Amino acid sequence: MAGYLIFEIEVTDPVAWQRYREVAGPVMEAAGGSFVLASERIEALEGGWLPPSISVVRFESFEAARQFYHSPEYRAVLDLRLAASRGRGILVDSRI
Repeated sequence: MAGYLIFEIEVTDPVAWQRYREVAGPVMEAAGGSFVLASERIEALEGGWLPPSISVVRFESFEAARQFYHSPEYRAVLDLRLAASRGRGILVDSRI
């Protein structure tokens, strides 16, 4: 079963965010991750949840997604994301 990293992100520094994307993208792809979606066009339907943006990245498995997130390669660029944005993220194991 696939594993997914799901993040809601509010970009606070667009210049630093662009740098993060340039560096993190290849690291994610090398680990087998691929974007399922990334969008800022969001409509709240229930519960009042309206994040500024949503990103979903698919990995081969839950463990592969976890390994990527905790990898030294991603940890080396994580501070760029944290400096450029604020948000929340979860790791999800798919049943389908």
